[in-house]
Amino acid sequence: MKKQKRFPRIMQTLLTFVVLIVFAFPFVWMLLASFKTQSQILSTGDLFIFKPTFHNYVSVFQEYDFLKFVWNSFVVAFGSTLLSLILGLPAAYAIARHHLQKLGLLILVARIIPGITFLIPWFILFSKIHLVDTYTALILSHMLVGLPFIIWIMISFFEALPTEIEESGLIDGCTHHQVFLRIILPISGPGVITASLLSFIFSWNNFMFSVILAGDKTKTLPIAVFNFMSYSEINWGALMAAACIITLPVLVIALVSQRYVVSGLSAGAVKG
Repeated sequence: MKKQKRFPRIMQTLLTFVVLIVFAFPFVWMLLASFKTQSQILSTGDLFIFKPTFHNYVSVFQEYDFLKFVWNSFVVAFGSTLLSLILGLPAAYAIARHHLQKLGLLILVARIIPGITFLIPWFILFSKIHLVDTYTALILSHMLVGLPFIIWIMISFFEALPTEIEESGLIDGCTHHQVFLRIILPISGPGVITASLLSFIFSWNNFMFSVILAGDKTKTLPIAVFNFMSYSEINWGALMAAACIITLPVLVIALVSQRYVVSGLSAGAVKG
């Protein structure tokens, strides 16, 4: 019996290890390539044995002023996520408590529509009001996907919360606004963090809206990385270093907030 139980565990471990290698290899190669010269990257031998160099990272920050692009991406991602939460959380709560399924479906349709269909209208609108190459234009355009995404995630979370919690707050003298701010939101931490994280990652990695609406003053990281590619060649070393820089903040945020997400979207509501 022990051997029969041990065999599935061994197979599960091996399959997990194989999947991990397949998915982790591109990231490992990206990290190693960021410390190689152009000739070492293009060479097919010695994947792990090479003399590391920090020239790519020095080039990224000194020659390409990458800190400016990092700041632009952070402002846009943080601003769009914050505004989406301010508008999306009350909207999701109202839809969940008043059972507005048709409105929720309409919001989901807005999320499903390809973002590229909004590019020309957005550009014409922002050009007319002189908002092209501004943080406002980028934040509003990123909210086009982030806001419906947050609403759709939080609707199911709010629906899972027992109404007895709100009724207890109302009996104790709280208004509906106070119940939402002081009771519902604190116990909705895992859902809010998950929705915020995914919205932030979308905005941080977004290329499509930024390539049209951003300019020299508001150029974000994905657009800056695109500059490493030219018609003649691709600067692979600087490109991989820039890719590592883009990935690092998102990875840190995911690791820090992991324990909140793993705690479960239903945790906290019924525990004493």
